[in-house]
Amino acid sequence: MTASSIRPGGVYRLGGREVARIGYGAMALERFEHEPEAGTALLHRAAELGVDHLDTADFYGRSVSNDIIRRAFGDDPAIAVATKVGAVRVDAPVPLALAQRPDELRDQVHANLRTLGRDHLDVVNLRRPEVGPGLTVPDDELVDLDDQLAELMALRDAGVIGGIGLSAVRVDTVRRALPAGIACVQNGYSVLTRDFEDMVALCRAEGIAWVPYFPLGSGFPGLPKVADHAVVRSVAAEAGATPAQVGLAWLLAHAPDILLIPGTGSVAHLEENVAAGSVRLTDDQVERLDAIAGD
Repeated sequence: MTASSIRPGGVYRLGGREVARIGYGAMALERFEHEPEAGTALLHRAAELGVDHLDTADFYGRSVSNDIIRRAFGDDPAIAVATKVGAVRVDAPVPLALAQRPDELRDQVHANLRTLGRDHLDVVNLRRPEVGPGLTVPDDELVDLDDQLAELMALRDAGVIGGIGLSAVRVDTVRRALPAGIACVQNGYSVLTRDFEDMVALCRAEGIAWVPYFPLGSGFPGLPKVADHAVVRSVAAEAGATPAQVGLAWLLAHAPDILLIPGTGSVAHLEENVAAGSVRLTDDQVERLDAIAGD
């Protein structure tokens, strides 16, 4: 099943192709481990709504998310797939372990190809343990960035991957990586959590897609839930939208290179998220939302 011709939120470049600015974050598919048909139905509905790019990782639920994507779309080139490397699933209280060496990154790329049932990945994001939430390490324990990028560039040159992205990084890392040709950058970011504004500006200037994860906040400390904020709720009431839609609409209005990957296991929430692409905020509403960062 291919994506609709509708492009929710407009379009921007990702890994050498144009995609709808509203995509889907596949971590939420983990919950469908024992009912994959429900997961594939959710993805088919996303495609009907115009979602044409998915953000996933082989370590989401021990390949569960990738398997559901494979069941839903196979190797359909109309659906762009961005995946993530730098960690593996383990049996431990913290179910992820870093796997950052170049050979480990290569192995993870091939694991993603296998579990997605594809011979090409549109984007592979290198998840570095530089910033939270999640796994971080001291700087002296970081694997050399140049070695990691060299491995991914070799895979790109071989046609295995289309673009290289970065995730959970500092702005200096993005600057250092620019000569490698970076397709996108992912960090935690929302209307309430604006720590990486300098990185947003850098990505916009360089034509790099900015793909915020937790665009509506989360249960992690330091990532408050957008829908709970009084200003967001007030603007939502004025706009005839939900607070979540306002949070997503603000991101779309904030910079033209922002791509959204909200995840959900609910068809109703999926439809709500995609409909955020049609929410138009007034200049006054945007200014009030912008001002939250100074609270």
